[in-house]
Amino acid sequence: MQKQEEKKLKKLEQSLEIEFKDIKLLKNALIHRSYLNEANQKDELSNNERLEFLGDAVLELIVTEYLFIQYPKRPEGDLTSFRAATVKTETLAQVSRELDLGKYLYISKGEDLTHGRSKPYILANTFEALLGAIYEDQGYEKAKEFVYNKLIPKIKNIVKYRLDIDNKSKLQEISQEILHITPVYKLVKAEGPDHNKTFVMKIVIGERTFEKGTGKSKQEAEQDAAKSALKNWDKIVDEFKTNADKQ
Repeated sequence: MQKQEEKKLKKLEQSLEIEFKDIKLLKNALIHRSYLNEANQKDELSNNERLEFLGDAVLELIVTEYLFIQYPKRPEGDLTSFRAATVKTETLAQVSRELDLGKYLYISKGEDLTHGRSKPYILANTFEALLGAIYEDQGYEKAKEFVYNKLIPKIKNIVKYRLDIDNKSKLQEISQEILHITPVYKLVKAEGPDHNKTFVMKIVIGERTFEKGTGKSKQEAEQDAAKSALKNWDKIVDEFKTNADKQ
């Protein structure tokens, strides 16, 4: 390992407040498969996918244990939902950004040019690989301490604001409660080549069309539309009731 590279990893250690017994494990956690796949790129280590596999299991146990102890009166269904929201790609990617892990990634030039250092799934996978490396290097208690410091604080808002419930489910619940109508999603258009389409979906409540959303899949576009509808819910209700009164 070159001195400059070792210095960079030492800087990350200081940021994480963890001193690895085997710093090669830390490096391994940061190696994306593209780095080794790139032409003429050689490295004594493998990519981080095995550590990611290990970290995923360790993470699930730590979060499950925390939820089980912290929320003794919550049913299994709620705990499962809270856990899913805690360990989902978006949450783990957010923590990785806070740790600035993207800066330390070993990725190919091509992946770097396509903003690989900021892609949510790469960042989430890196967080799990890092956790796997911590567990392998220092054991369960140190891995638990890391998760408690960096990820567990986010659970409070997940539970308080029910961030575990997706936007479509939230919208359906509130629409049925207030308007007694279930929102319907309809395709407006799909643009682009088959491998890179963009979908536009609209929300229909009763006979009125409200918010539109876009995404790389119909499901993603529906969630985007629901998110907009929730932000503008008061306006939607007023418009819906005004239209109903006219009839």
